[in-house]
Amino acid sequence: MHARTIRNGIQHIAMVHWDRRLFDSLVPLPDGTSYNAYLVEGRDATALIDTTDPLFQDEFMEQLQSVKRIDYIISQHSEQDHSGAIPAVMARFPKAKVICSAKAKDLLNTHVGIPSDQLIVVQDGETISLGDKTLQFIYTPWVHWPETMSTYIPEDKCLFSCDFFGSHLATTDSCVTDEARVYEAAKRYYAEIMMPFRTFIVKNLEKIEKLDFDMIAPSHGPVYGNSAFILDAYRDWVSPQMKNEVVLPYISMHGSTGAMVNHLIDGLARHGVTVYPFNLEVTDIGKLAISLVDAATLIVGTPTVHVGAHPLVFYAAHLANLLRPKVKYGAVIGSYGWGTKAVEQIVETTAKLKLEVLGTVIQKGCPTAETFGELDVLAAAVAKAHKENDLISV
Repeated sequence: MHARTIRNGIQHIAMVHWDRRLFDSLVPLPDGTSYNAYLVEGRDATALIDTTDPLFQDEFMEQLQSVKRIDYIISQHSEQDHSGAIPAVMARFPKAKVICSAKAKDLLNTHVGIPSDQLIVVQDGETISLGDKTLQFIYTPWVHWPETMSTYIPEDKCLFSCDFFGSHLATTDSCVTDEARVYEAAKRYYAEIMMPFRTFIVKNLEKIEKLDFDMIAPSHGPVYGNSAFILDAYRDWVSPQMKNEVVLPYISMHGSTGAMVNHLIDGLARHGVTVYPFNLEVTDIGKLAISLVDAATLIVGTPTVHVGAHPLVFYAAHLANLLRPKVKYGAVIGSYGWGTKAVEQIVETTAKLKLEVLGTVIQKGCPTAETFGELDVLAAAVAKAHKENDLISV
């Protein structure tokens, strides 16, 4: 995508990866993504904030053909999708100085191959003048790596936030035009990448909110011309407030667990509880991650495979444990043929969530009237817990 001006002297260079569908061989990308860099031309010097993924290196360098000088290359994050083209830019502009945070120095050496003696470390809050523009470097660690920093230009009221506030979204728009679409993409991005570091994000939000800016330029997805839009969303996502929602990942091999899940969904709905069921046979795991951002309760439904939980259910439980959502309550339901330790396995797998287990309903073979009665009791227990937390009014 050709470079677009987002502020006077600031160009947005986006390499749009329209057909990428998986990130880090893990994260689903239903809408593709972009790798954003920003060329900042001041009166006396020029800076390039981040580069691009090595896959787009040639296309990226074409965008810099008309640029006469680059004095500073700002590496905000060491992963290759941000810093992969730094060596090519250094070859084209050999006098450029590479700027990074203290913890990025080793990572840029090991991940991108930049010699340590060619890196200049800046401290938190340090500034560099481009003449009529000032680059201030703000350490924002654990969004989502320990070395990440943001760059702030006070004269233009613009914050270059790197992965912070990003969205995996391929679009021809340089700036946000469809807030609903970007909100969904940004929430997925937060859920899959940022949620495990929620406590750090709270601190980083408090830190950047002391700055005066009205534009946020992330390293993935479109630029936020209305910074309040994404700031408000993040405040909501990281807040301790939960919603009257149950997330229910499950799988059913012979119909027993499926019948139990359907009965429980109906029972929860009768109590006014919103349920998001995910049949793991066909689920986009990113949708599951999004639903975990606000939910109060996680209920896992699993048949038994070789005494343990079904592998896909085990994976979903393990993923929830890694993402560390603010979910408070848990339960396990399911079935088995001749023996099972599925409950123990799921409870152990989700240990970091420190869930209050509201019940377990495990049935040998097909569910009976007694099984459905136990599920009704579980539905009532979930509703009671939600009501006690002022999440439900019935």
